Amino acid sequence: MNGYVKEFLRRGMMFGGFGPVVMGIVYLILQCTVEDFSLMGDEIFLGILSTYLLAFVHAGSSVFHQIEHWSIARSLLFQLICLYLAYTSCYLINSWLPFSPTVLAIFTGAFVMGYFMIVLIVALCVKATGKKLNQQLRR
Repeated sequence: MNGYVKEFLRRGMMFGGFGPVVMGIVYLILQCTVEDFSLMGDEIFLGILSTYLLAFVHAGSSVFHQIEHWSIARSLLFQLICLYLAYTSCYLINSWLPFSPTVLAIFTGAFVMGYFMIVLIVALCVKATGKKLNQQLRR
């Protein structure tokens, strides 16, 4: 299990920097499109730190699919929980999502549906690729 923790940390550190880059792009777009858009230094720091941690967890959580003795369902569930907690925390800390039971319920539903739609699309792509490869091997 120690190897998986190291891999989680390695993947997170490799890709964590993309979070602040995306946040910077979003802030730039907001600055160009929203009248009187301004941020305080603490808001920028919190945004940079939280989006780094979000990207870190997002990249690192892919390690759950490498744990061979886990079922696919277990891997997906652990990744879903990990991502949900990271996204929800980031959105709430930055006040991008109001702390309201109704809003959180809607966000949770949309997040879970979006997650499983992405998983379904990836599974279909992998299945199609596998089918093409098997056809090429039969030739």
